[in-house]
Amino acid sequence: MDEKSMKTSLWQRIAILAAAVLLIGGTLLTYVIVVLNGSSTDEREDLVNQLSAEYTAKGNEINAYAEKLSEKYFNDFVGYKSQVKAYNSANANAAGLETTDLKVGTGKELAEDSTDYMAYYIGWCADGKIFDSSFNDTENPTSLKSPLVGSSSMIEGWIQGIVGMKIGGVRQLTISGPLAYGDTDKAEQVCGKNAPLKFVVWMLEPDADLVKLNQELNDIDMQLLYAIYGGTI
Repeated sequence: MDEKSMKTSLWQRIAILAAAVLLIGGTLLTYVIVVLNGSSTDEREDLVNQLSAEYTAKGNEINAYAEKLSEKYFNDFVGYKSQVKAYNSANANAAGLETTDLKVGTGKELAEDSTDYMAYYIGWCADGKIFDSSFNDTENPTSLKSPLVGSSSMIEGWIQGIVGMKIGGVRQLTISGPLAYGDTDKAEQVCGKNAPLKFVVWMLEPDADLVKLNQELNDIDMQLLYAIYGGTI
């Protein structure tokens, strides 16, 4: 699971970053604003195209790296797909948050504010339908996509549910609707408003190279945001 939206398109990512950029200062962003405010429409369009190409190239680089990680972790994780079963929605909502350790890790223990991890995951609805996962194909997976990198913007049930896990561990989370997406529009896109969710999450030590690649992708995101809006939001 990704962040709250689990996976985001380029434009969704841009919209999310817009709020964050309001709080970020620095000479690089100041420079970009000044340059773009004085640039022509053609120059700005060229910059947007250039950054879009860089974004795509960096995404491809991340995907290639993810394939190497998949070779290492796929066989160990694919077996947990058997945990995906239909469950009672009313009971899950009434319980609030339930956790079951499927494998106890041996690494450091995660606290409520922990983001120093990467995770493979499976998320499904009460009817047993997988709405998102780290698998390349939810029906017949053959590999893993790039693991989720820890973030403070996860749904509340995820943030609370991983507390006490140790790196290397696998845990099943049952999360009530209010601790998931509530009655938001996003909930309608997942399992429905106020619908509970279940996850299997495998917490791993973050891969330094993957973290670096993701940071580089985020940097391009930020530059692209400013290029599109011409230094204004």
